[in-house]
Amino acid sequence: MVCFQLLLFGGVASAQTLFNGTFPPQEFADRRASVMDAISDGVAILQGATEYPAYVRFRQSNHFFYLTGVEVPRALVVVDGRARRTTLYLPSRNERAERSEGPVLTPGGEAERLTGISTVRSREAFADDLARVLEAGRIVFTPFRPETLAAGTPSHAVAHASASEEDPWDGRRSREKIFIERLGSLVPGVDIRDLDPILDRLRVIKSAREIAVIREATRISGTAILDVMRSAKPGMYEYELAAIGDFYFRRHNANGPAYFALVATGENAHYPHYHASQSMLQPQDLVLYDYAPDYQYYSSDVTRMFPADGRFDDDERERYTVYLRLYQALMKAIRPYVSPGEVIGAAVEEMNKILESFRFTNSKNKTAATRFVDRYRRGGGNRLGHYVGMEVHDVSAAFDVLQPGMVFTIEPALTIPEDRVYVRLEDVIVITETGYENLSAFVPVEPTEIEALMAEEGLADRVGP
Repeated sequence: MVCFQLLLFGGVASAQTLFNGTFPPQEFADRRASVMDAISDGVAILQGATEYPAYVRFRQSNHFFYLTGVEVPRALVVVDGRARRTTLYLPSRNERAERSEGPVLTPGGEAERLTGISTVRSREAFADDLARVLEAGRIVFTPFRPETLAAGTPSHAVAHASASEEDPWDGRRSREKIFIERLGSLVPGVDIRDLDPILDRLRVIKSAREIAVIREATRISGTAILDVMRSAKPGMYEYELAAIGDFYFRRHNANGPAYFALVATGENAHYPHYHASQSMLQPQDLVLYDYAPDYQYYSSDVTRMFPADGRFDDDERERYTVYLRLYQALMKAIRPYVSPGEVIGAAVEEMNKILESFRFTNSKNKTAATRFVDRYRRGGGNRLGHYVGMEVHDVSAAFDVLQPGMVFTIEPALTIPEDRVYVRLEDVIVITETGYENLSAFVPVEPTEIEALMAEEGLADRVGP
């Protein structure tokens, strides 16, 4: 079990500062300095998320949080590359709201102390200040892509914004498009460029503290999966297993889920993103469980499969075991300073040996395993996995060379489409200077270990129906 302790920096100045204390102010300052280096003489401008029109906890947009740590709705930040200076703009104090919800972060010395940003001004000053900064015709960088919030990914945000704008009965434009128009009208002719590629590149390599937070998110996810395995029984419903994850997420102070619960029993697992969670577990089913928290603005992504009745039958064991050995061959080939294609090339050599030596009793399992290896052989470096970070499918989808500080998953699937059979595991990998670390290694994958765990008492057994 991974041990972890979060250190809060800056203390708590009031009942609710709305500045996240997981990272020290210097880490946010270092990130902004990297942006200044990238934009040179330019100016980066970001708007934070708005409050939700509902009784739900506010969550900042990921890019804004990444640079500031500020969790105040409708905040703005200006990062000046020429002056090497950052200015944060916060809404003015709302005494009525404070009487209802408690003190919040507002412009002034306390905000400057907590955030480490030397200038914190009222949001009302933003337009006049910006006009003075941009009057010399400098380049402005701002995100073009719609913001990602809780349980969001860049691809989902873009798809949703496009669908809304193109819908003849909707037509809403993204906040980003409107913001860019407003900037252009404030300073006509200003050169506005996309900040997303710069921030995406910075976010690929995680700091030690980011990895520590992802490690804790993975520990929470994995601990929930352990209890799900202990609790699962035929006759339970998928939503009951999802509820165990929800309990662990909230118990460990997660903001909520990083994505909807993928709990799929039997043939439901054939749909990679099945999330209805309404089916009853049957004795002959294998259950797929893929669920992780949104913890301190970072995610994890761990998947396990297990038999609903606690025992793999012979055919399930054969199919699962050959998949597991191929999966482990891929993981063992991972190392720093090589391309994904080189990893896959080394893995395929080992996979071929596994296919040759494995004693199949079911020809369909052999065909599926052979097809699994062939996909890697043909797919080259495009099938290694996806980054994990502030989003579960994190920014910068393309892999180049594996470098220390990269965090990603591997999640290959073995399928028998005609029988609607689907087998998939998923682990969270951190590249190190000497190899890799599997953050989710404590969650068992061997059939005998899974069966032993499922014989233990689980949370659902203790709380009853």
